[in-house]
Amino acid sequence: MNSENRVCKNCKTQFTIEPEDFDFYTKIKVPPPTFCFECRTRRRLSYRNERFLYKRRCDRCGKDVISMYDPRGPYTVYCRECWWSDKWDPSAYGREYDFKLPFFEQYSDLLKRTPLLGLSNLNSVDSDYSNFTDNNKNCYLVFGSGYDENVRYARMANWTKDSMDILNVMKCELVYDSVNCTESFRLQHSRNCKNCVDSSFLYACRGCSNCFGCANLVGKSYCFFNVQYTPEEYKKLVSEFDGGSYKNTAEIAEKFNQVYLNSIHKYSNIIGSVNCTGDNINSSKNCKKCFDAFGGCENVKNSFAIYELKDSYDGVGQYKNDFSYENVDNDIGNLNKFTITVYASNDVNYAFNCHNAPFLFGCTGIKKKSYCILNKQYSKEEYGETIPRIIEQMKTIPYMDKAGRKYEYGEFFPSELSPFAYNETIAQEYFPLTEAEAEAQGYVWKKSDARDYKITIKQDDIPDNVKNINDSILNQIIGCEHDGKCVDQCTTAFKIIPEELQFYRKMNLPLPRLCPNCRHYQRLKQRNPLKLWHRKCRCAGTKSEVDIYRNTANHFHGTEHCPNEFETSYAPDRPEIVYCEQCYQAEVA
Repeated sequence: MNSENRVCKNCKTQFTIEPEDFDFYTKIKVPPPTFCFECRTRRRLSYRNERFLYKRRCDRCGKDVISMYDPRGPYTVYCRECWWSDKWDPSAYGREYDFKLPFFEQYSDLLKRTPLLGLSNLNSVDSDYSNFTDNNKNCYLVFGSGYDENVRYARMANWTKDSMDILNVMKCELVYDSVNCTESFRLQHSRNCKNCVDSSFLYACRGCSNCFGCANLVGKSYCFFNVQYTPEEYKKLVSEFDGGSYKNTAEIAEKFNQVYLNSIHKYSNIIGSVNCTGDNINSSKNCKKCFDAFGGCENVKNSFAIYELKDSYDGVGQYKNDFSYENVDNDIGNLNKFTITVYASNDVNYAFNCHNAPFLFGCTGIKKKSYCILNKQYSKEEYGETIPRIIEQMKTIPYMDKAGRKYEYGEFFPSELSPFAYNETIAQEYFPLTEAEAEAQGYVWKKSDARDYKITIKQDDIPDNVKNINDSILNQIIGCEHDGKCVDQCTTAFKIIPEELQFYRKMNLPLPRLCPNCRHYQRLKQRNPLKLWHRKCRCAGTKSEVDIYRNTANHFHGTEHCPNEFETSYAPDRPEIVYCEQCYQAEVA
């Protein structure tokens, strides 16, 4: 079969379905997609609210809890203890399938009637203000993370301890304000680093220790802004920078940003992988248009945040969920399609938050049961006979959303049926929209709640140096520097908690001037988008095209312009100097 160009029925742009894509869709018995990659990803992410938390009462035990569901919504919500208990049965909310009504209409009704889990933080201790986490201890405002201890203000942090203000960090300790870093210790203000120790302001460094303001170093020590010094010289230079000063840190950050822009950038952070496109891919094979792929992923396409995943398409947050399609947050399973937060289950279609429950269709909240449709229990034989009828009925009686888009079998859940508004979800983080744009595309939008915090100290009145901060700051309501005038979902004010202040003092770090939301968005801006552009290497022989970077080694193409082309997440209009793998390795390895 040949490649086929189609027009996305959501954004109306053209996208291509390749021969191997058709083979995959045939193998798992789904029709080809009608939405493009970006619109499919938006739609899935619109069901994932991580960071918007609310105070409400558990609808079963009545205690006050933290929840991802707005108490003003139409949903029944249970606290963690009640939801996981055996004192209620999700099957009691089951309904007979009505072949005269669209499937998604029936599912929406089931979702509103069946109790939902207020917060997803499995096996976690003292981590009530965290969501979509597991096996965490003493964590605060940590999201989409696991196996962390004493971590605060983080997303996608795993096996990490005593760290704060981090994004996509793994196996680290005492790390602060860093993005895309692994296996590092006492690292600050850095990104895309691995195995770095006692260092600050690093970019794309590996195996470095005692380095400051450097980029693209491998196995180096005592380097200051990419210049080699003796240990004594280095220590003197670093001592002149007082990291506890907010003013000093801001000035160094500005200087380091110029180092970043003047350095070369590998077209993609793909390491130890074969035949892959995307970004942040490690030890994987045949993964196309994938981002944040780890642990030996293989034969995967159009996916994000995946680990040990094989033979799957269109996944977000997938771990060992093989032969799967269009899923969000799945853990260990096979043949799952169109699901959200389904763990330890096989052959599940259209399900939300189900666990240890194989062979489900259109279910929510099912635990340790099989052969259920709309939460109603069937025999194995009845289930096998009914599913083909439902799939056929979904084709003949499709759901029509408010924008007039038709949803048959093979489409993920319509975004308008999500229990969350678009701007409550991580869809807004990766594909930001204005309120007008969101509503024009058929998404639900949440109006900002009025904030009337009694700010007791403005950021300008905070002492510059952490050594001059006393414990009274813990009683202050600090005004965010953005004052709600940004597009980063600013909370306008914030407080410092005791453990946080202790961390700043221990690490000699100044207090932040931005609220946690604005700091999170600043980190997000340091990551490339979930999108690829076809570009050419910018190595022009002995230097970069714009004559900013001078090569330090001979390249395979000599003094001629490098002929290599590639797929990269660096947009063509960005200022970074992007090199292909061969030219980058000639300079950095």
